[in-house]
Amino acid sequence: MASPPSPSASQFLLLLLLFVLALYTATPSALTCTTQKLTDSANNLYANCLDLPVLDSFLHWTHDRANSSLSVAFLATPPSPGGWVSWGINPTGIGMVGAQVLAGFKGGEGGAVTVKTFDLKSYGVINPGKLSFEVWDMKGEEVGGMIRILAKVKVPVKGESVNHVWQVGPSVTGGMIARHDFKPANLNSKGTLSFSGEQSNVAPAVDPVTVKKNIHGILNGVSWGVLFPLGVMIGRYLRTFPSADPAWFYLHVGCQVSAYAIGVAGWGTGMKLGSESEGIQYSVHRNIGITLFCFATLQVFALFLRPGKSHKYRYIWNMYHHGIGYSVVILGIINVFRGFSILHPEEKWKTTYTAVLIALGVVALFLEVITWIVVLKRKSEKSPKTYDGYTGQPTTDQPLQ
Repeated sequence: MASPPSPSASQFLLLLLLFVLALYTATPSALTCTTQKLTDSANNLYANCLDLPVLDSFLHWTHDRANSSLSVAFLATPPSPGGWVSWGINPTGIGMVGAQVLAGFKGGEGGAVTVKTFDLKSYGVINPGKLSFEVWDMKGEEVGGMIRILAKVKVPVKGESVNHVWQVGPSVTGGMIARHDFKPANLNSKGTLSFSGEQSNVAPAVDPVTVKKNIHGILNGVSWGVLFPLGVMIGRYLRTFPSADPAWFYLHVGCQVSAYAIGVAGWGTGMKLGSESEGIQYSVHRNIGITLFCFATLQVFALFLRPGKSHKYRYIWNMYHHGIGYSVVILGIINVFRGFSILHPEEKWKTTYTAVLIALGVVALFLEVITWIVVLKRKSEKSPKTYDGYTGQPTTDQPLQ
């Protein structure tokens, strides 16, 4: 009996390609909510679905106006096998703080998915227990590594939308969910769910905490990041020109005092944000901010401790004033960029600030060259020595220095 023909190389490659393609289409990242045919507890297909914009998550939902309820099915893959996923509603604001959430994780008998409710008082205070609204028909399941949370929740009778949040985390200890990452995707997992049917995507929303963070960033960017370097440039370069005296001094002081006032406001908002964000710490950014505040305060005191130009300790004051001033500029710029890495604003803001710094640097370089030219020329013109054309010795009408 003849043996069957062996597969050719091209057939083998074709089979391998089909296998890889099948694996790819089976992964959650290739899924869309429209390919997921899910039903609620009454075995009815959900009326709406959303491909949520971050964390590879999906939401299926049906709004029942008759009893003001929302049937939901939330699907997401935890970042690790022992991780958790959650979805919830924030009845008082936008974002995680104040949200009432349902969290699902594998922890039941035989590896079954357990669903628990949590009240997020703050990032650091997560209370398990009853929510501020009714929840029933809660169920959790795992399919292909993806956890599903199914439930019905009570919503406002005449409400046309709710603020909702979703999240994933790495682990669960003793029935308590561990802290999630604070990457851009985790921080942007929030939106508004409309019941009108006119909205098919998550609406952009800015919560009060984000508004405070933006105000904090703008105040500190303007003060430490722009005004202080500008004030240093005024003090270093304009004083070279006699015609600018004493205007340069008042411009320098005015600029630095304004920067300090704005910086103190930014520092205060930062401290307030820190106290309100329990469980979140940006230690390096905070420590640099505190150091900046202390150094800038020393600079303000320098204005009142400034000795006269002929005072024997003036050179010590100059070292102190210049050293602290340049330290504030360097630390301020570093902390502005650390703030960008925390806030994750649109790229245009970082680009704009970088362009401002480059412009200030170019102007400083130009003025540095001009200043040295003026200083060297002035020194050559003020040389105290005149020479006898015959003997080459200094004349006696100019003192030797």
